[in-house]
Amino acid sequence: MNNSSLPRTVTSQREQLNLKTKIAYGAGELAGAIPNNILVFFVLFFFTNVAGLNASLAGSLILVGKAWDAINDPLIGWLSDKTRSRLGRRYPWMLIGAIPLAISFCLLWFTPPITNQWLKFAYYNLIFILYYAAVSSVWIPYSTLGAELTTTYNERTNVTGFRSAFAIGGSIFALVLAQIVLAIFEAPQSYLYMAGIASLISLLAVYFCVWGTYKRYKTIQTQREQIQRKAPEPLLTQIKIALSNKPFLCVVGIYLCSWLGTQVTAAVLPYFVVDWMQLPKNHFTQMALAIQGTALILMPFWSIMGQKIGKKAIYCIGIPGTIIAQAGFFFLQPGQTTLMYILSVMAGIGISVAYITPYAMLPDVVDLDELNTGQRREGIFYGFVVQTQKLCVAAAIFLVGKILDSSGLVPTVATEAPPVQPNSALWAIRLIIGPIPTLILILGFVIAYIYPITKSKHEEIVLKISERRE
Repeated sequence: MNNSSLPRTVTSQREQLNLKTKIAYGAGELAGAIPNNILVFFVLFFFTNVAGLNASLAGSLILVGKAWDAINDPLIGWLSDKTRSRLGRRYPWMLIGAIPLAISFCLLWFTPPITNQWLKFAYYNLIFILYYAAVSSVWIPYSTLGAELTTTYNERTNVTGFRSAFAIGGSIFALVLAQIVLAIFEAPQSYLYMAGIASLISLLAVYFCVWGTYKRYKTIQTQREQIQRKAPEPLLTQIKIALSNKPFLCVVGIYLCSWLGTQVTAAVLPYFVVDWMQLPKNHFTQMALAIQGTALILMPFWSIMGQKIGKKAIYCIGIPGTIIAQAGFFFLQPGQTTLMYILSVMAGIGISVAYITPYAMLPDVVDLDELNTGQRREGIFYGFVVQTQKLCVAAAIFLVGKILDSSGLVPTVATEAPPVQPNSALWAIRLIIGPIPTLILILGFVIAYIYPITKSKHEEIVLKISERRE
Protein backbone atom coordinates (compact mmCIF):
# COMPACT_ATOMS: atom_id res chain seq x y z
CA MET A 1 0.00 0.00 0.00
CA ASN A 2 1.33 3.41 -0.89
CA ASN A 3 2.06 5.51 2.20
CA SER A 4 0.52 8.54 0.50
CA SER A 5 -2.87 6.86 0.80
CA LEU A 6 -2.69 6.97 4.58
CA PRO A 7 -4.23 9.91 6.44
CA ARG A 8 -1.88 12.67 7.48
CA THR A 9 -2.32 11.92 11.18
CA VAL A 10 -0.76 8.48 10.74
CA THR A 11 2.21 9.91 8.84
CA SER A 12 2.88 12.54 11.48
CA GLN A 13 2.71 9.97 14.23
CA ARG A 14 5.26 7.78 12.44
CA GLU A 15 7.70 10.68 12.16
CA GLN A 16 7.52 11.34 15.90
CA LEU A 17 8.77 7.87 16.89
CA ASN A 18 12.33 8.98 17.56
CA LEU A 19 15.38 7.15 18.86
CA LYS A 20 14.99 8.48 22.40
CA THR A 21 11.49 7.00 22.67
CA LYS A 22 12.59 3.63 21.32
CA ILE A 23 15.59 3.42 23.66
CA ALA A 24 13.53 4.45 26.69
CA TYR A 25 10.82 1.95 25.84
CA GLY A 26 13.36 -0.81 25.30
CA ALA A 27 15.14 0.02 28.56
CA GLY A 28 11.94 -0.64 30.47
CA GLU A 29 12.35 -4.30 29.50
CA LEU A 30 15.34 -4.52 31.86
CA ALA A 31 12.95 -4.32 34.81
CA GLY A 32 11.63 -7.74 33.86
CA ALA A 33 14.45 -9.28 31.84
CA ILE A 34 17.12 -9.13 34.54
CA PRO A 35 15.05 -10.50 37.46
CA ASN A 36 13.24 -13.01 35.24
CA ASN A 37 16.43 -14.49 33.81
CA ILE A 38 18.04 -14.76 37.23
CA LEU A 39 14.85 -16.41 38.43
CA VAL A 40 14.61 -18.91 35.59
CA PHE A 41 18.28 -19.86 35.43
CA PHE A 42 19.04 -19.99 39.15
CA VAL A 43 15.98 -20.21 41.39
CA LEU A 44 15.37 -23.97 41.20
CA PHE A 45 19.07 -24.65 41.68
CA PHE A 46 19.09 -22.15 44.56
CA PHE A 47 16.14 -23.83 46.28
CA THR A 48 17.50 -27.36 45.99
CA ASN A 49 21.25 -26.78 46.34
CA VAL A 50 21.47 -23.70 48.59
CA ALA A 51 18.23 -23.43 50.58
CA GLY A 52 18.02 -27.23 50.88
CA LEU A 53 14.43 -27.63 49.70
CA ASN A 54 13.11 -30.88 48.33
CA ALA A 55 13.01 -30.68 44.49
CA SER A 56 9.29 -31.43 44.37
CA LEU A 57 8.46 -28.64 46.84
CA ALA A 58 10.84 -26.29 45.05
CA GLY A 59 9.19 -26.97 41.71
CA SER A 60 5.73 -26.36 43.19
CA LEU A 61 6.57 -23.02 44.78
CA ILE A 62 5.50 -20.67 42.00
CA LEU A 63 2.16 -22.40 41.42
CA VAL A 64 0.53 -20.70 44.41
CA GLY A 65 1.47 -17.31 43.03
CA LYS A 66 0.18 -18.38 39.62
CA ALA A 67 -3.18 -19.42 41.08
CA TRP A 68 -3.62 -15.84 42.26
CA ASP A 69 -2.35 -14.47 38.95
CA ALA A 70 -5.18 -16.22 37.09
CA ILE A 71 -7.37 -13.47 38.56
CA ASN A 72 -4.72 -10.83 39.16
CA ASP A 73 -3.36 -10.35 35.62
CA PRO A 74 -6.62 -9.76 33.71
CA LEU A 75 -7.85 -7.65 36.64
CA ILE A 76 -4.83 -5.34 36.55
CA GLY A 77 -5.09 -5.09 32.77
CA TRP A 78 -8.76 -4.12 33.06
CA LEU A 79 -8.10 -1.65 35.88
CA SER A 80 -5.26 -0.01 33.98
CA ASP A 81 -7.58 0.39 30.97
CA LYS A 82 -10.01 2.23 33.25
CA THR A 83 -7.38 4.31 35.10
CA ARG A 84 -7.60 8.07 34.56
CA SER A 85 -4.83 10.31 35.87
CA ARG A 86 -2.62 13.23 34.87
CA LEU A 87 0.02 10.67 33.84
CA GLY A 88 -2.39 8.60 31.78
CA ARG A 89 -3.62 5.04 32.24
CA ARG A 90 -0.36 3.06 32.56
CA TYR A 91 2.36 5.12 34.19
CA PRO A 92 0.92 5.34 37.75
CA TRP A 93 0.91 1.54 37.94
CA MET A 94 4.50 1.33 36.75
CA LEU A 95 5.84 4.02 39.08
CA ILE A 96 4.20 2.60 42.19
CA GLY A 97 4.60 -1.11 41.41
CA ALA A 98 8.35 -0.89 40.73
CA ILE A 99 9.10 -0.42 44.45
CA PRO A 100 7.49 -3.64 45.83
CA LEU A 101 8.84 -5.49 42.78
CA ALA A 102 12.41 -4.62 43.77
CA ILE A 103 11.89 -5.42 47.47
CA SER A 104 10.11 -8.75 46.97
CA PHE A 105 12.70 -9.95 44.45
CA CYS A 106 15.44 -9.47 47.05
CA LEU A 107 13.44 -11.40 49.64
CA LEU A 108 13.19 -14.38 47.26
CA TRP A 109 16.94 -14.94 47.65
CA PHE A 110 17.06 -14.61 51.42
CA THR A 111 17.56 -17.92 53.24
CA PRO A 112 15.53 -17.81 56.46
CA PRO A 113 16.93 -19.65 59.51
CA ILE A 114 14.30 -22.38 59.19
CA THR A 115 15.00 -26.10 59.00
CA ASN A 116 11.43 -27.35 58.56
CA GLN A 117 10.73 -27.99 54.86
CA TRP A 118 7.10 -26.87 55.00
CA LEU A 119 7.87 -23.64 56.83
CA LYS A 120 10.49 -22.80 54.18
CA PHE A 121 7.93 -23.65 51.54
CA ALA A 122 5.40 -21.31 53.17
CA TYR A 123 7.91 -18.43 53.36
CA TYR A 124 8.91 -18.63 49.70
CA ASN A 125 5.29 -19.05 48.61
CA LEU A 126 4.30 -15.83 50.37
CA ILE A 127 7.16 -13.93 48.74
CA PHE A 128 6.28 -15.33 45.32
CA ILE A 129 2.69 -14.09 45.70
CA LEU A 130 3.94 -10.59 46.54
CA TYR A 131 6.55 -10.65 43.78
CA TYR A 132 4.19 -11.73 41.02
CA ALA A 133 1.54 -9.21 42.08
CA ALA A 134 4.18 -6.48 41.78
CA VAL A 135 5.34 -7.88 38.42
CA SER A 136 1.78 -7.66 37.11
CA SER A 137 1.42 -4.08 38.31
CA VAL A 138 4.51 -3.05 36.32
CA TRP A 139 4.68 -5.50 33.46
CA ILE A 140 1.14 -5.35 32.10
CA PRO A 141 1.04 -1.52 31.85
CA TYR A 142 4.57 -1.46 30.43
CA SER A 143 3.76 -4.08 27.81
CA THR A 144 0.73 -2.13 26.57
CA LEU A 145 3.03 0.75 25.62
CA GLY A 146 4.12 -1.26 22.57
CA ALA A 147 0.63 -0.68 21.15
CA GLU A 148 0.14 2.81 22.60
CA LEU A 149 3.40 4.32 21.28
CA THR A 150 2.99 3.00 17.71
CA THR A 151 0.43 3.01 14.91
CA THR A 152 1.83 1.06 11.93
CA TYR A 153 2.95 -2.50 11.15
CA ASN A 154 6.64 -1.62 10.71
CA GLU A 155 6.68 0.63 13.78
CA ARG A 156 5.62 -2.33 15.91
CA THR A 157 8.39 -4.52 14.49
CA ASN A 158 10.92 -1.71 14.94
CA VAL A 159 10.06 -0.81 18.51
CA THR A 160 9.71 -4.49 19.46
CA GLY A 161 13.21 -5.00 18.08
CA PHE A 162 14.49 -2.44 20.58
CA ARG A 163 12.55 -4.09 23.38
CA SER A 164 13.84 -7.52 22.41
CA ALA A 165 17.43 -6.26 22.20
CA PHE A 166 17.18 -4.94 25.75
CA ALA A 167 15.52 -8.19 26.83
CA ILE A 168 18.43 -10.25 25.54
CA GLY A 169 20.94 -7.65 26.75
CA GLY A 170 19.32 -7.86 30.18
CA SER A 171 19.58 -11.63 30.08
CA ILE A 172 23.27 -11.42 29.21
CA PHE A 173 23.84 -8.84 31.94
CA ALA A 174 22.05 -11.08 34.45
CA LEU A 175 24.27 -14.02 33.54
CA VAL A 176 27.47 -11.95 33.71
CA LEU A 177 26.35 -10.43 37.00
CA ALA A 178 25.66 -13.90 38.39
CA GLN A 179 29.00 -15.25 37.25
CA ILE A 180 30.89 -12.37 38.88
CA VAL A 181 28.94 -12.15 42.15
CA LEU A 182 28.67 -15.91 42.69
CA ALA A 183 32.41 -16.27 42.09
CA ILE A 184 33.40 -13.48 44.50
CA PHE A 185 31.05 -14.20 47.40
CA GLU A 186 30.05 -17.39 49.16
CA ALA A 187 26.54 -18.80 49.10
CA PRO A 188 23.96 -18.04 50.37
CA GLN A 189 24.94 -14.33 50.71
CA SER A 190 26.10 -14.19 47.08
CA TYR A 191 22.56 -14.83 45.80
CA LEU A 192 21.18 -12.02 47.96
CA TYR A 193 23.84 -9.57 46.71
CA MET A 194 23.05 -10.56 43.13
CA ALA A 195 19.33 -9.95 43.71
CA GLY A 196 20.00 -6.57 45.34
CA ILE A 197 21.92 -5.28 42.31
CA ALA A 198 19.31 -6.64 39.90
CA SER A 199 16.48 -5.02 41.89
CA LEU A 200 18.12 -1.59 41.87
CA ILE A 201 18.66 -1.70 38.11
CA SER A 202 15.05 -2.81 37.59
CA LEU A 203 13.72 0.10 39.62
CA LEU A 204 15.81 2.63 37.69
CA ALA A 205 14.81 1.08 34.35
CA VAL A 206 11.10 1.59 35.04
CA TYR A 207 11.55 5.25 35.94
CA PHE A 208 13.77 5.89 32.91
CA CYS A 209 11.16 4.27 30.65
CA VAL A 210 8.40 6.52 32.01
CA TRP A 211 10.55 9.63 31.57
CA GLY A 212 11.59 8.81 28.01
CA THR A 213 8.25 7.67 26.56
CA TYR A 214 5.74 10.03 28.21
CA LYS A 215 5.81 12.74 25.50
CA ARG A 216 5.17 10.26 22.69
CA TYR A 217 2.48 8.53 24.74
CA LYS A 218 0.57 11.78 25.30
CA THR A 219 0.75 12.66 21.60
CA ILE A 220 -0.72 9.35 20.45
CA GLN A 221 -3.36 9.20 23.17
CA THR A 222 -4.52 12.76 22.51
CA GLN A 223 -5.22 11.81 18.90
CA ARG A 224 -6.94 8.55 19.83
CA GLU A 225 -9.13 10.17 22.47
CA GLN A 226 -10.71 12.33 19.77
CA ILE A 227 -12.55 9.24 18.55
CA GLN A 228 -16.08 8.68 19.85
CA ARG A 229 -15.99 5.34 21.67
CA LYS A 230 -18.61 3.18 23.27
CA ALA A 231 -18.69 2.84 27.05
CA PRO A 232 -16.37 0.03 28.22
CA GLU A 233 -17.94 -3.35 28.97
CA PRO A 234 -17.61 -5.20 32.30
CA LEU A 235 -14.43 -7.20 32.92
CA LEU A 236 -15.91 -10.63 32.18
CA THR A 237 -17.41 -9.39 28.91
CA GLN A 238 -14.06 -7.96 27.83
CA ILE A 239 -12.32 -11.23 28.67
CA LYS A 240 -14.86 -13.12 26.57
CA ILE A 241 -14.30 -10.73 23.64
CA ALA A 242 -10.51 -11.10 23.90
CA LEU A 243 -10.69 -14.90 23.98
CA SER A 244 -12.96 -14.94 20.91
CA ASN A 245 -10.29 -13.09 18.88
CA LYS A 246 -8.67 -15.90 16.85
CA PRO A 247 -5.48 -14.00 15.90
CA PHE A 248 -5.00 -13.20 19.59
CA LEU A 249 -5.27 -16.88 20.49
CA CYS A 250 -2.60 -17.60 17.87
CA VAL A 251 -0.30 -14.99 19.44
CA VAL A 252 -0.86 -16.49 22.88
CA GLY A 253 -0.11 -19.95 21.49
CA ILE A 254 3.11 -18.78 19.82
CA TYR A 255 4.19 -16.99 22.97
CA LEU A 256 3.30 -19.93 25.20
CA CYS A 257 5.23 -22.46 23.14
CA SER A 258 8.24 -20.17 22.60
CA TRP A 259 8.63 -19.29 26.25
CA LEU A 260 7.72 -22.66 27.73
CA GLY A 261 10.24 -24.41 25.48
CA THR A 262 13.05 -22.01 26.34
CA GLN A 263 12.20 -21.70 30.05
CA VAL A 264 12.21 -25.48 30.55
CA THR A 265 15.70 -25.49 29.04
CA ALA A 266 16.84 -22.61 31.24
CA ALA A 267 15.55 -24.27 34.42
CA VAL A 268 17.37 -27.56 33.79
CA LEU A 269 20.52 -26.05 32.28
CA PRO A 270 22.57 -25.90 35.55
CA TYR A 271 21.86 -29.59 36.22
CA PHE A 272 22.69 -30.51 32.62
CA VAL A 273 26.07 -28.75 32.71
CA VAL A 274 27.12 -29.80 36.21
CA ASP A 275 25.58 -33.26 36.61
CA TRP A 276 25.49 -34.64 33.05
CA MET A 277 28.30 -32.87 31.20
CA GLN A 278 30.43 -32.95 34.43
CA LEU A 279 31.70 -29.41 33.90
CA PRO A 280 32.36 -26.63 36.46
CA LYS A 281 29.48 -24.24 37.21
CA ASN A 282 31.02 -21.40 35.19
CA HIS A 283 30.33 -23.38 31.98
CA PHE A 284 26.64 -23.03 32.71
CA THR A 285 26.72 -19.23 32.52
CA GLN A 286 29.07 -19.35 29.53
CA MET A 287 26.70 -21.69 27.71
CA ALA A 288 23.75 -19.41 28.46
CA LEU A 289 25.81 -16.41 27.30
CA ALA A 290 26.52 -18.17 24.00
CA ILE A 291 22.77 -18.62 23.46
CA GLN A 292 21.77 -15.10 24.44
CA GLY A 293 24.79 -13.49 22.76
CA THR A 294 23.88 -15.09 19.44
CA ALA A 295 20.28 -13.95 19.84
CA LEU A 296 21.40 -10.37 20.56
CA ILE A 297 23.73 -10.24 17.54
CA LEU A 298 20.96 -11.47 15.23
CA MET A 299 18.31 -9.13 16.64
CA PRO A 300 18.86 -6.26 14.15
CA PHE A 301 18.84 -8.73 11.25
CA TRP A 302 15.53 -10.28 12.25
CA SER A 303 14.00 -6.85 12.97
CA ILE A 304 14.86 -5.65 9.45
CA MET A 305 13.69 -8.90 7.89
CA GLY A 306 10.43 -8.71 9.83
CA GLN A 307 9.70 -5.34 8.23
CA LYS A 308 10.50 -6.73 4.78
CA ILE A 309 8.90 -10.19 4.75
CA GLY A 310 6.60 -10.15 7.79
CA LYS A 311 6.61 -11.28 11.40
CA LYS A 312 5.21 -14.74 10.77
CA ALA A 313 7.83 -15.43 8.12
CA ILE A 314 10.84 -14.64 10.32
CA TYR A 315 9.48 -16.87 13.08
CA CYS A 316 9.02 -19.80 10.70
CA ILE A 317 12.54 -19.26 9.31
CA GLY A 318 14.35 -18.74 12.62
CA ILE A 319 12.79 -21.15 15.11
CA PRO A 320 13.89 -24.40 13.34
CA GLY A 321 17.49 -23.63 14.37
CA THR A 322 16.48 -23.80 18.01
CA ILE A 323 14.43 -26.96 17.41
CA ILE A 324 17.46 -28.73 15.92
CA ALA A 325 19.71 -27.55 18.76
CA GLN A 326 17.29 -28.72 21.46
CA ALA A 327 17.15 -32.16 19.92
CA GLY A 328 20.95 -32.20 19.70
CA PHE A 329 21.39 -31.50 23.42
CA PHE A 330 19.81 -34.86 24.19
CA PHE A 331 22.56 -36.74 22.34
CA LEU A 332 25.51 -34.84 23.86
CA GLN A 333 27.96 -36.90 25.90
CA PRO A 334 30.37 -35.79 28.66
CA GLY A 335 33.52 -34.41 27.06
CA GLN A 336 31.78 -32.98 23.98
CA THR A 337 32.16 -29.43 25.25
CA THR A 338 32.88 -27.82 21.87
CA LEU A 339 29.77 -29.38 20.33
CA MET A 340 27.76 -28.15 23.33
CA TYR A 341 28.74 -24.57 22.54
CA ILE A 342 28.02 -25.02 18.81
CA LEU A 343 24.50 -26.19 19.63
CA SER A 344 24.13 -23.22 22.02
CA VAL A 345 24.87 -20.82 19.15
CA MET A 346 22.30 -22.63 16.97
CA ALA A 347 19.71 -22.30 19.74
CA GLY A 348 20.28 -18.54 19.85
CA ILE A 349 19.10 -18.21 16.24
CA GLY A 350 15.52 -19.08 17.12
CA ILE A 351 15.58 -17.45 20.56
CA SER A 352 16.04 -14.13 18.77
CA VAL A 353 12.80 -14.39 16.77
CA ALA A 354 10.97 -15.81 19.80
CA TYR A 355 11.67 -12.51 21.58
CA ILE A 356 10.55 -10.32 18.66
CA THR A 357 7.60 -12.03 17.03
CA PRO A 358 4.82 -12.39 19.66
CA TYR A 359 5.15 -8.86 21.05
CA ALA A 360 5.36 -7.41 17.52
CA MET A 361 2.16 -9.26 16.57
CA LEU A 362 0.14 -8.27 19.63
CA PRO A 363 -0.41 -4.55 18.81
CA ASP A 364 -1.79 -5.62 15.42
CA VAL A 365 -4.32 -7.79 17.27
CA VAL A 366 -5.29 -4.78 19.41
CA ASP A 367 -5.86 -2.75 16.22
CA LEU A 368 -8.10 -5.49 14.83
CA ASP A 369 -10.09 -5.47 18.06
CA GLU A 370 -10.46 -1.67 17.84
CA LEU A 371 -11.76 -1.99 14.28
CA ASN A 372 -14.30 -4.63 15.37
CA THR A 373 -15.43 -3.07 18.65
CA GLY A 374 -14.47 0.62 18.59
CA GLN A 375 -12.44 0.27 21.80
CA ARG A 376 -8.76 0.15 22.77
CA ARG A 377 -8.40 -2.60 25.38
CA GLU A 378 -4.61 -3.07 25.47
CA GLY A 379 -4.68 -3.89 29.17
CA ILE A 380 -6.83 -6.98 28.76
CA PHE A 381 -4.81 -8.38 25.86
CA TYR A 382 -1.44 -7.69 27.44
CA GLY A 383 -2.70 -8.96 30.80
CA PHE A 384 -3.25 -12.37 29.25
CA VAL A 385 0.15 -12.35 27.57
CA VAL A 386 1.99 -11.35 30.76
CA GLN A 387 0.07 -14.09 32.54
CA THR A 388 1.22 -16.49 29.82
CA GLN A 389 4.84 -15.49 30.38
CA LYS A 390 4.60 -16.07 34.13
CA LEU A 391 2.71 -19.30 33.53
CA CYS A 392 5.59 -20.50 31.37
CA VAL A 393 8.11 -19.75 34.10
CA ALA A 394 5.95 -21.42 36.74
CA ALA A 395 5.16 -24.43 34.55
CA ALA A 396 8.79 -24.86 33.56
CA ILE A 397 10.08 -24.79 37.13
CA PHE A 398 7.22 -27.00 38.35
CA LEU A 399 7.71 -29.50 35.52
CA VAL A 400 11.47 -29.67 35.96
CA GLY A 401 11.20 -29.93 39.74
CA LYS A 402 8.63 -32.71 39.62
CA ILE A 403 10.51 -34.76 37.05
CA LEU A 404 13.83 -34.38 38.85
CA ASP A 405 12.29 -35.30 42.20
CA SER A 406 10.53 -38.38 40.81
CA SER A 407 13.78 -39.42 39.11
CA GLY A 408 15.63 -39.46 42.44
CA LEU A 409 17.65 -36.22 42.25
CA VAL A 410 19.63 -35.79 45.48
CA PRO A 411 19.27 -32.26 46.95
CA THR A 412 22.05 -30.58 48.91
CA VAL A 413 22.90 -27.32 50.68
CA ALA A 414 25.64 -24.81 49.99
CA THR A 415 27.93 -26.05 52.78
CA GLU A 416 27.99 -29.67 51.57
CA ALA A 417 29.89 -31.34 48.73
CA PRO A 418 27.86 -31.92 45.53
CA PRO A 419 26.29 -35.41 45.55
CA VAL A 420 26.67 -38.04 42.84
CA GLN A 421 23.33 -38.23 41.04
CA PRO A 422 21.74 -41.59 40.14
CA ASN A 423 21.40 -42.66 36.52
CA SER A 424 17.65 -42.12 36.63
CA ALA A 425 18.18 -38.42 37.47
CA LEU A 426 20.75 -38.02 34.69
CA TRP A 427 18.36 -39.57 32.18
CA ALA A 428 15.60 -37.19 33.34
CA ILE A 429 17.90 -34.18 32.88
CA ARG A 430 18.61 -35.20 29.28
CA LEU A 431 14.91 -35.77 28.61
CA ILE A 432 14.00 -32.31 29.90
CA ILE A 433 16.63 -30.47 27.88
CA GLY A 434 16.00 -32.39 24.63
CA PRO A 435 12.72 -34.00 23.53
CA ILE A 436 10.33 -32.01 25.74
CA PRO A 437 11.23 -28.47 24.54
CA THR A 438 11.67 -29.77 20.98
CA LEU A 439 8.04 -30.91 20.80
CA ILE A 440 6.80 -27.69 22.38
CA LEU A 441 8.68 -25.52 19.87
CA ILE A 442 7.38 -27.57 16.95
CA LEU A 443 3.82 -26.84 18.12
CA GLY A 444 4.65 -23.12 18.24
CA PHE A 445 5.96 -23.32 14.66
CA VAL A 446 2.63 -24.80 13.49
CA ILE A 447 0.61 -22.08 15.25
CA ALA A 448 2.78 -19.33 13.74
CA TYR A 449 2.22 -20.79 10.29
CA ILE A 450 -1.57 -20.32 10.56
CA TYR A 451 -1.44 -16.80 12.11
CA PRO A 452 -3.70 -14.70 9.80
CA ILE A 453 -2.63 -11.01 10.11
CA THR A 454 -0.12 -10.25 7.37
CA LYS A 455 1.48 -6.89 6.63
CA SER A 456 -1.07 -6.09 3.90
CA LYS A 457 -3.96 -7.17 6.13
CA HIS A 458 -2.77 -4.88 8.91
CA GLU A 459 -2.45 -1.94 6.51
CA GLU A 460 -6.12 -2.45 5.61
CA ILE A 461 -7.03 -2.42 9.32
CA VAL A 462 -5.08 0.79 9.97
CA LEU A 463 -6.64 2.51 6.94
CA LYS A 464 -10.16 1.63 8.05
CA ILE A 465 -9.47 2.91 11.58
CA SER A 466 -8.00 6.13 10.14
CA GLU A 467 -11.05 6.63 7.92
CA ARG A 468 -13.27 6.24 10.97
CA ARG A 469 -11.26 8.95 12.76
CA GLU A 470 -11.63 11.27 9.77
